Amino acid sequence: MSQSPPTSSESSSAAVSVSGSSPSRRRASPPLHSTLLREDFDEVLESEVFVDVNKLRKFARHGIPDEIRGEVWKYLLGVEKPDRSNEFTQRRARYESYQDIDKDNVEVSKRVRGEVNRYLMRTKKESLLDPHTAPDIFEAVICAYINCHNHVEYSPALISVCTPFVITMQNECDVYSCFERLANVLSESSQDNNINKRVAQFLSYFRMLMPELYNYFEEEELDVSEWASSWLRYLLAKELPTPSVLSLWDVYFAMPDYIEFHPFVCLAILRHLKDSLEDLEQSEIRSMLLRLPKMNISRIVSQAYNIRSEIQVRYSATMSPRS
Repeated sequence: MSQSPPTSSESSSAAVSVSGSSPSRRRASPPLHSTLLREDFDEVLESEVFVDVNKLRKFARHGIPDEIRGEVWKYLLGVEKPDRSNEFTQRRARYESYQDIDKDNVEVSKRVRGEVNRYLMRTKKESLLDPHTAPDIFEAVICAYINCHNHVEYSPALISVCTPFVITMQNECDVYSCFERLANVLSESSQDNNINKRVAQFLSYFRMLMPELYNYFEEEELDVSEWASSWLRYLLAKELPTPSVLSLWDVYFAMPDYIEFHPFVCLAILRHLKDSLEDLEQSEIRSMLLRLPKMNISRIVSQAYNIRSEIQVRYSATMSPRS
């Protein structure tokens, strides 16, 4: 898919500049908190010399306005460099590097288009993707990634992981750069030994914190590996509604250790849904775990911090020498 090289004034998620507002936003009178948050981000992003990424992380923990999410994510993921002295040169080099990647892969292209079209049909009413342009972007980006990383096999989950970047960024090169950064992290953390250890540790925490729900899942003969492995591998990109994924990843990309923190978010979701899950039978539980409802991510993250502290206290107590 041909595209123009990114420019310093190009917005990543809407047809507005980083420093400007769209006409619809001027008419809409956004809430005061949203306006203040946007002004905080704009002040950092408009710096002509150096973008303070630490400030972006601090603000991002409370959520990123939709129209600048892509621009902020690029800095949080390290795609854009804080030093703006060579900004255009660096963007041009990244663009040219992406243009040189072979994006032809007949087998993968066919599977990507089929998966994207099924996704668009399934989410027709609530989809945030442009059905006219999205298939081409997915096809180019995922084929480029597979061709550059020969050890990676195609999985439909790549569509889910790529979707937030297609939604938030206009430039295909930016989509690829951010997707590649995250996909590489997920690939490393999901290697056989790593993912098996992570699933085992997660189940240990689950059994300790919510024994009744854990036992109920066993009674219903629920295939734990089916949902737990997917939850941990792909940061809930497959299971959560897209708006919830965007909000969750705002928080994650602001953290230095989001892979380590992620299991506690998964536990917080289970605790949040505990009463509902205990009223369901096996097939209904499976459906809910694989298609999670929309939820308040801010509350889930707060609960995750509490759960992490709770586990640390319990383990400290068990490890302390007895008098």
